[in-house]
Amino acid sequence: MTQPPPEYGSVTQQAADHTTQPARPRVIAGRYAILGEIGRGGMGVVWRAEDQVIGRHVAVKELRVAGEGSADDAAVFTERVMREVRTGGRLNDPAVVTVYDVIAEAGATYIVMELVPAPTLSDLVRQRGPLPPEQVAAIGEQVLSALQAAHQAGVVHRDVKPGNVLVLDNGRVKLTDFGIAQAVDDPRLTTSGILVGSPAFMSPERVQGAEATPAADLWALGATLFFAVEGTVAFERSTTAATLHAIINEVPYLTRCGGPLASAISGLLIGSPEARLSAAQARGLLQLAANQPPPPSANANPQQTALYQGQPHAQLASPQPAPARRPGRPLIIAGSVLGVALLVGGVFLGNWLFSPGAPSSAMDETLTFGDGGQIPRFSYSDSYQGDCFTGQLTEGRRVDSSSQTDDCDDVHDFEVFYASGTLDVPDAGDTFPNPDYPGEDALARYGESWCAMYFHSNQVSWRNKETELRFRALIPTEASWKAKAADSDSGGSHNVYCAAYRADGNQFEGSVLASTE
Repeated sequence: MTQPPPEYGSVTQQAADHTTQPARPRVIAGRYAILGEIGRGGMGVVWRAEDQVIGRHVAVKELRVAGEGSADDAAVFTERVMREVRTGGRLNDPAVVTVYDVIAEAGATYIVMELVPAPTLSDLVRQRGPLPPEQVAAIGEQVLSALQAAHQAGVVHRDVKPGNVLVLDNGRVKLTDFGIAQAVDDPRLTTSGILVGSPAFMSPERVQGAEATPAADLWALGATLFFAVEGTVAFERSTTAATLHAIINEVPYLTRCGGPLASAISGLLIGSPEARLSAAQARGLLQLAANQPPPPSANANPQQTALYQGQPHAQLASPQPAPARRPGRPLIIAGSVLGVALLVGGVFLGNWLFSPGAPSSAMDETLTFGDGGQIPRFSYSDSYQGDCFTGQLTEGRRVDSSSQTDDCDDVHDFEVFYASGTLDVPDAGDTFPNPDYPGEDALARYGESWCAMYFHSNQVSWRNKETELRFRALIPTEASWKAKAADSDSGGSHNVYCAAYRADGNQFEGSVLASTE
């Protein structure tokens, strides 16, 4: 298993065998007594120290100019250190390591910061192996919170990686080492010969020479979460040149997670910064994944493993009989993810293999439609999404064009905000057979995952949607499925639909979908 190298920026309290006492005890600035070494790297050493004034333990980062730098290099280096202190002082987030003080003494610069008694994410994976997907999602959500705080302050971290993520025993996370962070509104500072950032976690646009942006931090977060869930560094190769080539040209495959976590990681690792997931989109997916219960053991019910493929024509693996369905039950992805989604405006297009994730807090129980279903009739014309209807969407309700409003600006009770195809019906001349009914349980998991991902994307732009709206998936009954397979014009359906309505049961005006106007 490939691991990232130890980094001096891993401000953590290590085991006794990792701590080396300095040859001669010393006190910095007459205040900070050095107790032991935590870690070191190319730019300096991190010490564990005691603040003798107030009696607390702190981390002291000792930084020096690499090599025989010129006076100009030293000045730039000092400015970079001062910028870290300013950065740390203006960031206010529980997931950011606090900077207390900065000292220039005896030709070195010292940054005094919060000592976090925790291993780094790199250490944790090295000790335990790949982490559970729900834990990885919770870690990712907290790191994302720290990055959002930095980005809102005009700061780009530039070195997000497992060695800079500290994971406490209680599940809390701290992001450290803003030492090479670049304020967006400051002139860029460079030091000759120094590669700013860790190569294996640098975004493609940075590798190609572009400036660091918030989108680059999000890509690095995706690479960090890939490492946490897979146990390997996605793009690390035997040489730096090979690593950079892999970042630009290769696609990593996720094999240990599916559902919203896989969607979040893959969306963050999209090469184009314009198409990459935004922080808000990533947060919605990570929240879903963090609330996902642990998957069943492989021996408990091997039939729960299945493959799903997204639109335009999804291929569902024929499932075996499953126990009674519970909305939003997790599914384990089978094998490697065979491709990368293209993200445009927050919607995954093309063929995408994924497994359904955790239930959303805004999602109601899935209903069946068609003959024998909870919705006896669900048939109407036009676009199959972005259409609005009067009447509550409850069991026994018939939905057709007679209850459809002319426009979603009219008063209505619910809106079909998304529709997804599943298995295609062959046209004349096609050689493949009519698809068998995949089962209610499989269709429900498929529909719930799509509806949740779409609802939490920026395509559904309703204000306060998490509290003001509810949504549910609608799936065809076996009778409706077979009617479609027998005659594509019969009114049967192989589609799943996603419907949104007011949480308080009242009518409303206006579409929940984002407008491009």
